[in-house]
Amino acid sequence: MSREERIEMLKKEFSEINTYNRPTYCAECGAVMVFKGLGEYQCEKCGARDYDDYGKVRNYVEMHMGANAAQTAKATGVAQKSIRDMLKEGKLEIAQNSAIFLKCEICGATIRSGKYCPKCEMNYHHDLEEMARKARHHGDTFGYSTERRKGEDGSKRFTREQ
Repeated sequence: MSREERIEMLKKEFSEINTYNRPTYCAECGAVMVFKGLGEYQCEKCGARDYDDYGKVRNYVEMHMGANAAQTAKATGVAQKSIRDMLKEGKLEIAQNSAIFLKCEICGATIRSGKYCPKCEMNYHHDLEEMARKARHHGDTFGYSTERRKGEDGSKRFTREQ
């Protein structure tokens, strides 16, 4: 695969991903931006650095401890919905002394990040594992899939003409 084909493939792949406004091309020279970690990207040609939405929010919160979502959104240009999504995904955490908090989606307990409190998260995963075990023991699965087998078991699919 040539370099141009690889770049076109990456362009298509990046255009399909729609999370946190990731920089894909350098604003300075137009080359591909390479992910370096923690929301930071670096141009593979000229070395310029840029940040996705997560990197912008993370850097702002590190510099301004205790900033709320509205202040962070105004300063970084990242939508408050994206900031809430980052909190629910566990990428960010609400400060310990904050009057603002999230609620567990199952029991309503106050939490600082994620969707569930530790107790509900453990129960949720335990229930998923139990459902997978039951499905496996009942023969409802085929390999790693949860779909039932199609067709007749043990029958020939093709016969030779004589």
